[in-house]
Amino acid sequence: MGRSRARGFPSGVMMVEKAVKVKDGSHVVVRDMVPGDAQRSFEFFASLPEDDRRYLRVDVTRWDMVDRRTRELDSGRVIRLVADDGDAIVADGALELEGHGWGNNVAELRVIVARPYQRLGLGTIVARELYFLAAERKVDRIVVRMMRPQSGAHRIFKRLGFAEEYLIPEHVRDQDGNWQDLIIMRCNLEDMWREMEGLLEGSDIQWHR
Repeated sequence: MGRSRARGFPSGVMMVEKAVKVKDGSHVVVRDMVPGDAQRSFEFFASLPEDDRRYLRVDVTRWDMVDRRTRELDSGRVIRLVADDGDAIVADGALELEGHGWGNNVAELRVIVARPYQRLGLGTIVARELYFLAAERKVDRIVVRMMRPQSGAHRIFKRLGFAEEYLIPEHVRDQDGNWQDLIIMRCNLEDMWREMEGLLEGSDIQWHR
């Protein structure tokens, strides 16, 4: 499986559907989210430990929030990928395009992985696919935003070539209502590609087209 032209997508924009094997030998399919994934997406986010959900931007355990995420798929402004193990969604990734004015060549990247699939390279795989989609849309810079307690995410994105640009003290509230420092990291798309190529070459991740 690989990339194919998507009905209803602009010319040149490719769909994602790839079978991959991660470090423990598990097989998953990384693919585009579709409107029919709403229920499975809801179950994925509801199953995340409270510590993982606390720092998400929105409360995705609310059905209306998950439903809105799937309805955004038609806008062309947000691109969403999921990793599917055949029984459930085990990772979720998004590329949010600014698409206007000063932010015309800037996008924000977000990835979250279920606990059993963390540290297996799956987050890097999803980020790599989002990189390809950003390149197809001529994005030059990718940013990530996180709260200070998300130290694991900070380490991962630093390994992927992101550098911390700003720290804004007590700028956002977590899902418990507590104020948290906001960290903004940024990466040049070419730098991100080089970092991910090195990480994948040094791992035991196998790709199945």
